[in-house]
Amino acid sequence: EKIFGVQIAGGDVAMMSKAAQFIDENVDCDFVDINCGCPLDEVHRRGAGSRLMAKAGHLEGIVRCMSGVLKTKALTLKMRTAHMEDNRLKDFNGRYAHNLVPKLEGWGVSALVLHGRTARQRYTKLADWDYIKECSGRRKCPTPFIGCGDAMNWEEVEQHCATHGVDSVMVGRGALIKPWLFTEIKEKRHWDISASERLDLIRDFTRYGLEHWGADPRGVETTRRFLLEWLSFHCRYVPVGLLEVQEAKINWRPRPYVGRSDLETKLASTNSKDWVEITEMMLGKVPDGFSFVPKHKSNAYQAEGAASAATQAKPD
Repeated sequence: EKIFGVQIAGGDVAMMSKAAQFIDENVDCDFVDINCGCPLDEVHRRGAGSRLMAKAGHLEGIVRCMSGVLKTKALTLKMRTAHMEDNRLKDFNGRYAHNLVPKLEGWGVSALVLHGRTARQRYTKLADWDYIKECSGRRKCPTPFIGCGDAMNWEEVEQHCATHGVDSVMVGRGALIKPWLFTEIKEKRHWDISASERLDLIRDFTRYGLEHWGADPRGVETTRRFLLEWLSFHCRYVPVGLLEVQEAKINWRPRPYVGRSDLETKLASTNSKDWVEITEMMLGKVPDGFSFVPKHKSNAYQAEGAASAATQAKPD
């Protein structure tokens, strides 16, 4: 990677400042990013994520203190259009990120990222790029402004940069569905990647996981779970050669289809049992009692032994 950053989430001014100072002095990276966009309730209970957007005074303290202790690294911030819509605000359906943009610039943020949804929306409905453009126009300084939401094709990235007032586009789920998206953006082309090439990417992912977490049983299963989470997104990719329309959209949910090879068909499966079988090609059989529930949807896998045990343990 040419540029590497560290994102941290927290709701305590002192803790966030200490974390920023530690990163500044001990971590080899280019920037520190404040997570002001996470929509999870567990994070909100700690006063972090998008919850910070609704506490402007607290957010100001965090940004000012962190920017003050960072001597060698830039401070950036990623947020949503709002934590929850404020019914007291008549403009923009209660969203208020546009009011925070110039304030954040004054408090010391070096770049801003805006995800075009509220926390309440999570990832439902399409991102509002018109509102992202509105927020970009509220800048008082030439602060780099990055838009985020639903980008999965190089044409979309080009269009957003040309028409929505952003300097760049952040890619999230699109990279989980097709990790080669960055090559497509760079080369401005659609890559009809083969199933065998996709399997090579899965091999690389597995190797990186084992190198990072270790090849012992614990490292293998940690790698397997991260691989399964990725496959739960990757299965949504529809090969370019099978599309009737080249520019696929991230919210499309195509019907099950038969690929151009058995492997391509298996990679397209939304059945978590097939995902587990793909991991077994790389990491061996799953242990007895193994189960898997994707974090983003209720599509689970449970080994037969575990299912039988759960049935036996179920009270009458």
